[in-house]
This record gives sequence, C-alpha cells and structure tokens, in this order.
Amino acid sequence: METKEMTKTAFIHRLIMLVTALVIISCSSDETQAQTPNDETMTQKMYITIGGKTASVTLADNSATQALVEKLQQAPVTVTLNSSGGFEIWGPLGFSLPTSNERINAQPGDVILYSGDNICIFYGTNSWTYTRLGKIDNLTASELTTFLKAGENNISVTLSLSRTT
Repeated sequence: METKEMTKTAFIHRLIMLVTALVIISCSSDETQAQTPNDETMTQKMYITIGGKTASVTLADNSATQALVEKLQQAPVTVTLNSSGGFEIWGPLGFSLPTSNERINAQPGDVILYSGDNICIFYGTNSWTYTRLGKIDNLTASELTTFLKAGENNISVTLSLSRTT
C-alpha cells in the first residue's frame, strides 16, 4: 500500500512539474513574440515637410501606401499643393497609385488619395469616395491649419520616409 501511495504521489509531483514547465515555456514564447516585431504590428511612418517644418503621418495599410512607400524608398517626393474648398490642400502627385476607394468622412489631419494620382491633406472635413493614405500625428486642428498653410496656393510639400529631407 505504501508503494501505491508513493507512486501516486510521484505521479502527481511529475504532473505538476510538467504543467509548470509548459506554463513557463508558453510564457517565454509569448514574451519572445511580443518583443519580435512583424509586419502586422509594425506601423509605417511617412513625413510631410512644409516650410521647413515636419510632421509625421501614420500610414494606412493598403496597396496605395505600399506603392507610395516603394516610391519614397527611391527618393523623397516634392509636390505643389493648393488650398481648395476651405478644408484641404491638394494637388497632383505626378504619378499614380493603386486605389481602394471607399466613402470616407475625411477629418483634419487625414491624408487621402483622390482619383489615383492626387494627394489631399485635410485641415477641415469632407465626405467623398477616397483611398485613405494616413493621418498626421499629434497636431490640433489649429496647428494643422497653420502647418498646411491653409488658404494659400503653390505650397511646396515634401513627402519622405525620414524626418530630415
């Protein structure tokens, strides 16, 4: 009887050790995965420079932004944009990007692709069918209006993948 009790105790002890080991391995695996960036969790940034001031843009994940990033990896792109409608600056990119148009209620800071070859950067609101490119980070509506030179024309805007151009 004593041997049967010891065998049962040894079995429970081994089972507890096995479960503990599995929990430790599982936790270690989760920590490793959390520390290892992957394409799904990484956020691509683009930078917009106007008049010597730069703002970061968190890019959307779509074929248009992927094509834009490929273009910007070659060199920064400078475009001339004009104010329009009291809510955006916009103009031709000089090249086309793939579209995935949807009805969007554009808000201040939204960076939008229009008709596949025009970029619109909003300081106001508008609802239309666009392809979302991204959103300017951490600027208030008032700061956006100043940064984007709202109301002006022939605004030189540089798009890049680095903060300095």
